[in-house]
Amino acid sequence: MAKDTKDAKTSKQPGRIKQMVQVYNTTKVHDRALTPLLLLLFLAPIAIALVLAWLLDGGLIGWFLWPITGILVGLLLAMILLGRRAEAVAYRQIEGKAGAVGAVISGALRRSWRGSEVPVAITKQQDAVYRVVGKGGVVVISEGSSQRTKPLLAKELTQLKRTLPGVKITQLYVGPDEGGIPVAKLSRTLLKLKPSLSKAEVTAVYNRISSLQGAPIGIPKGIDPTKVRAGRPR
Repeated sequence: MAKDTKDAKTSKQPGRIKQMVQVYNTTKVHDRALTPLLLLLFLAPIAIALVLAWLLDGGLIGWFLWPITGILVGLLLAMILLGRRAEAVAYRQIEGKAGAVGAVISGALRRSWRGSEVPVAITKQQDAVYRVVGKGGVVVISEGSSQRTKPLLAKELTQLKRTLPGVKITQLYVGPDEGGIPVAKLSRTLLKLKPSLSKAEVTAVYNRISSLQGAPIGIPKGIDPTKVRAGRPR
């Protein structure tokens, strides 16, 4: 029974190579420079390795080891570049759309911060307020119009300060208005926050504020965070 479940799970998940091919095919549609850059990063270390093998004259062993090293280095560099270019394309696609912050929360921040792609408050115009908890404390993130989210933000901050006295609470705004940060920089901004909570405290705080949350208000229209995932920052 367990073996059948494991086999079914394996059959549903694409292999590592297939995943990379899928990422490449998706990214190259929006990034014309991707293929030349990948070829350059892959072939350059191989060429350098061949030159070193010739200059150092290590015999048959040298002519075997240096090219293999060049191939491995080239593959590593190409994979790193592909990941970063794919991440950049993903952010460009969700920039300015309702639910973009939710996509980042459910994707790039899943392991380092605890939160939900479902906003804790939302306006009729689909401006939203999100909340995440991590070692940097509690962070309330507003998205859309800074003016329209101001009353929602004030209400959320008041509730959190009353519920979590002494816990660091940070306010961030993602959007086009003054003081806003691009969605592509959200995860890095959160990771740069000075730690103020331990791992156990993060869990306790998250459970505390989760118990205050009412019925889900739904994910804003315009983007499906289950289908769009921003890549993990590097």
